[in-house]
Amino acid sequence: MEVLPNAEVAVSLPPARSFHDETLLLEALRQGDRGAAEALVEDTYEMVFRTLVRLSGDPDTAADLTQETYARAWKALDGFRGGSRFGTWLYRIAYTTYLNHVRRPQRFSSVDVEDLELPAPSDTGLGARLDAARLRRAVMALPENLRFCVTARFWGELPVRDIAVHEGITKVAIRKRLRRAVELLRQALSEDPSS
Repeated sequence: MEVLPNAEVAVSLPPARSFHDETLLLEALRQGDRGAAEALVEDTYEMVFRTLVRLSGDPDTAADLTQETYARAWKALDGFRGGSRFGTWLYRIAYTTYLNHVRRPQRFSSVDVEDLELPAPSDTGLGARLDAARLRRAVMALPENLRFCVTARFWGELPVRDIAVHEGITKVAIRKRLRRAVELLRQALSEDPSS
């Protein structure tokens, strides 16, 4: 195949983007580049959806909340200054979108945090579902700052460094929060399983 001089060649960015690439994509998105939006969604969709499935326990609800997360992110994009990675900022939007979903009145049926389940990823038996529901209730009962750190780290799989930057505190402080949260979860889960 012969390449003509000055011919335009389409270059696709690799799936794992550097911070520099992410900055360029965000700037292109602010300029209205639809391809940049699609690239950012492609990079972050799995993390957002997976987190929302774990939080809500329902893939259909998670799909709706994922769409709402991106809609909110695009509206708030001018407020994103790049102090953290885009994925970390987006995780916070997804997390807040979920909390708003749980708190708002439901048109068809009331959603109570205690009634929502988080299915076990490897086993769908009754015992696994009950254990997952207990874990989910225990996580949702944590104080907000601990709950966010636990869900961001373990369900969103965000690095401690990114969580620290987003929260505006040190990595040591995040690790302390995580240790405290794990301690509280162990206590809650060691109590009578019928509770």
